[in-house]
Amino acid sequence: MEAVAVILEAPERLALRALTLNALTAADVLVEIAWSGISSGTEKLLWSGRMPSFPGMGYPLVPGYESIGRIVDAGADVRARIGEWVFAPGANCYAQARGLFGGTAERVVLPSARAIPVDESLGRDGILTALAATAHHAIAGGKPPELIVGHGIVGRLIARLTVAMGAPAPTVWETNPARRDGVGYKVVDPAQDERRDYRVICDASGAGDVLDTLIPRLAQGGELVLAGFYDRLSFAFPPAFMREARLRIAAEFTPADIAATNALIAGGSLRLDGLVSHVRDAADALDAYPAAFGDPDCLKMVLDWRSL
Repeated sequence: MEAVAVILEAPERLALRALTLNALTAADVLVEIAWSGISSGTEKLLWSGRMPSFPGMGYPLVPGYESIGRIVDAGADVRARIGEWVFAPGANCYAQARGLFGGTAERVVLPSARAIPVDESLGRDGILTALAATAHHAIAGGKPPELIVGHGIVGRLIARLTVAMGAPAPTVWETNPARRDGVGYKVVDPAQDERRDYRVICDASGAGDVLDTLIPRLAQGGELVLAGFYDRLSFAFPPAFMREARLRIAAEFTPADIAATNALIAGGSLRLDGLVSHVRDAADALDAYPAAFGDPDCLKMVLDWRSL
């Protein structure tokens, strides 16, 4: 069995071609992908060659962990799942490439337990399941943020979740005037904000030089939550020492985060609309990736696999 997939042959070298898929085991499902998202964080690092080394890293690879579609076949133990609409947070099912994260293909094989049921009525917005869960994980481990840095896709989701969970509306910093369009919370130019007593600041910018800017904005004993993905970070110690600042790093989302965000979506407290800004046919993937990373107007790029 084969599937057309996006392949990063090497940094900044993309291909779109068929790969052989691993055979289904008794506990696997085959998902026909309808839409997949392009991550402007981790996938940009893979694209640029700046992704730090960790297990599974290497080229050629199939990227992507934001795919949705329908289960069209399944192993003997999970055949009852055929027909379900699910979110696929990546796959490692290719004979000729690494699956890191492996979701950007016309079909994928993955363990049934990793295929997460989602509401089909969300349409292409369902690809945001992982990012919504990531945003939830960033704020669920402590007090809600009073300041969010960056009004990209993750920053917007953190802000929406903060409000959806009943906390006071946060302030969001954004340097790009075109992205200061918050709904239910205010988005400001950092240069116009003089406050220096934030109890919790959540960074969603992923900027490697952000700590020296944010630590002086903390209140005594304040917490800085890192919700981006960074290569290396450093900061001047005295300002952090004087504030007894705390640093918390948000890791990957868990099934509990997905369950919590799905409940908020189902209850109407959290909306995912208005976040996908660009959609391209999967056949145009070679142009879509550079646009996703380089176009300042691109908030979220989605590939449409339905007509491939």
